[in-house]
Amino acid sequence: MDDDQRRDQGTAQRRKVLGNAWVDKSAAGKNSFNADFLDLITRYAWGEIWTRPHFDERTRRVLVIGTMVALGQWDEFRLHVRAALSEGGFTPDDIKEILLQQAIYCGVPAANHAVKEAAGVVQELGLLDKP
Repeated sequence: MDDDQRRDQGTAQRRKVLGNAWVDKSAAGKNSFNADFLDLITRYAWGEIWTRPHFDERTRRVLVIGTMVALGQWDEFRLHVRAALSEGGFTPDDIKEILLQQAIYCGVPAANHAVKEAAGVVQELGLLDKP
């Protein structure tokens, strides 16, 4: 596969995972400083890794959400939680289960913050139920 094919495949996968609105917003913010980085992640993160056949999209979403908790990357965490809920067929309970798992492996402080961040996204999307 050449770079143009990888870029096209990456763009399509990115749209599928994150949604058209997010990708359009990102493209609108493209400039001379970030253009090379956006091209890099489109071709490699999205065009090479997210399209590999071994793991399905759901598994990749779980891995990314869990990894963002472990790394404390809250902007990317919120982005992928929102995308999982709105584009990926996840439910708030799916996100909750990921965070319970991560509480054991990443620590309670990381999971505590993740629960707060995820609850905000769930509420923004109108998916928050009362206990």
